[in-house]
Amino acid sequence: MYSTPFSPAESRSARARVGLTTAQVAQTMTACGAPVRPELVEAWEYGSQLPTEQQLFVLADVLWCPPTVLMGVEPRTLAEHRLARQLSTDRLAQIIGMDPDMYRAAEAAQQWTGDYRQTKALVEALGLSLRKLIDVMGQVEDLGRHLRSAIDGRWKAHVGPVTEITTLNKTRVGDALRTMNGEFQEFSERYMGHVVARNDDARLKEVAAERSAYLRRLVDRFWELIGEAGEAPPFNTVGR
Repeated sequence: MYSTPFSPAESRSARARVGLTTAQVAQTMTACGAPVRPELVEAWEYGSQLPTEQQLFVLADVLWCPPTVLMGVEPRTLAEHRLARQLSTDRLAQIIGMDPDMYRAAEAAQQWTGDYRQTKALVEALGLSLRKLIDVMGQVEDLGRHLRSAIDGRWKAHVGPVTEITTLNKTRVGDALRTMNGEFQEFSERYMGHVVARNDDARLKEVAAERSAYLRRLVDRFWELIGEAGEAPPFNTVGR
């Protein structure tokens, strides 16, 4: 079962930086609408209990630090990016216009199924880029697999799957795949040209190395062609 990431050591350090006792932290949290006792704050700091999401948000405000400091990790999952923005699942679902149960299911499964509008709202709310969201959701490998097949065969057959992964416009995806297919075919033509001309092995190896380098950068090249649609949106502050 998912639990809120929390670092007892970072929590102790953050409290020490602002010069509060556990009793003062508990008193301030209670005044902010999250009633706790000093014993519970101590339990958090020594790892015997974990705060709830709402308690984490209020504790971060009381200790004047970002939630990520108390989490003790750089956000990697969709849930952790949400926590970093101090958003509950219900609030984020409301912002992006998705049924809360559907959003919770997507977060739990690490499988994003939102449409273009919902995806755009999600990356803005979490301060991500579309490219980063795909990375967070673990879909980079699937994207790379479709790109490899597209450049070495019938690229049109992969417009749909790539569009589904990225939620981008089909025309934009098709333009990128067509360009990449053409670029990759140039390597094959150059290679075969050197074979027919019986050029030395050094030149053949050079072309082969260029081809390998292109394949390694396949996903990067795709996002280069997509341009600003894959970049981070303007910072957008949202409340919980």
